[in-house]
Amino acid sequence: MLELLNDYRSIIHLVLHALVPAIVAYGFARLLKPANVSALWAFALMMATMAVDIDHLLAVPIYAPNRCSILFHPLHTVWPMVIYGLMTIWPFALTLAGRVLQKRDVIIGWLGAGLLVHMVLDALDCLWMKAC
Repeated sequence: MLELLNDYRSIIHLVLHALVPAIVAYGFARLLKPANVSALWAFALMMATMAVDIDHLLAVPIYAPNRCSILFHPLHTVWPMVIYGLMTIWPFALTLAGRVLQKRDVIIGWLGAGLLVHMVLDALDCLWMKAC
């Protein structure tokens, strides 16, 4: 099945980079309702994290359709991903510590979630490339 869709891999990948954050933002904004963050606002924050791909400008060539971003581009390596994970759990850690969440804490959490979603989608794309 993946081989049949392989010609459309890039398009599917880009669509998923918008669709998955929309689903996550809608689901979690409604479920958690932290600091009155709307799903649209959460989605906008997660879409802003697509700027992480600026590190692609450091590669030669800038775009290579069959290159795996994960562990190649600087912002797609292990230590930045650890930071993205810490950003994601930041609001939850503060809540567990008994602190009242500020708007900035929620923003950090949504940005971390957007970056993690981005990395997961890029990793899935790498797996797809290897499978075909």
